[in-house]
Amino acid sequence: MEEQIQDSFVTIAGLIGGEDYIKVARALLNNENATDEEIASATGLKINAVRRAVYDLFGRSLITGIRVRDLKRGWFVYRWKAQRDQVDAFLETQRRKALERLRERLTYEESHQFYYCGTASCSKRTFEDAMEVFFKCPTCGKPENLSDNSELKEALQGKISQIEQEMKMRK
Repeated sequence: MEEQIQDSFVTIAGLIGGEDYIKVARALLNNENATDEEIASATGLKINAVRRAVYDLFGRSLITGIRVRDLKRGWFVYRWKAQRDQVDAFLETQRRKALERLRERLTYEESHQFYYCGTASCSKRTFEDAMEVFFKCPTCGKPENLSDNSELKEALQGKISQIEQEMKMRK
């Protein structure tokens, strides 16, 4: 990515889809109401890559599209426009979704005991799953012991608190 101050719309587009989305976002900011073909021409991207990006950004309400008839060819085309004012709402929605997933994971971690053999390539399992294999790892054969997940729970609680603080500050 280029070393320059970026518009938040461009930054979000890049986080969603990478370099192609950044190019599309910049093209939309430089040419409001651009068609797929105009964006492809401005970015050097293939039309399918442009369409994938604009449909994705449209689906996330970060751009709008209006259908108009192309006077030269006679068929309908879409003209796309960036909705920079939707970036904050998009970010707030993503924060709420992340917060909900973190809370669900914390609840899961708090309500289960986990057993683990200690081998890095093996996975931890719940008490019920460990009991089914008689507390013996089906992958490596070692005995499974109660695993302390307090560090993970603390990390989840810390991230939840951080996101809640950020959301309070933005209100």
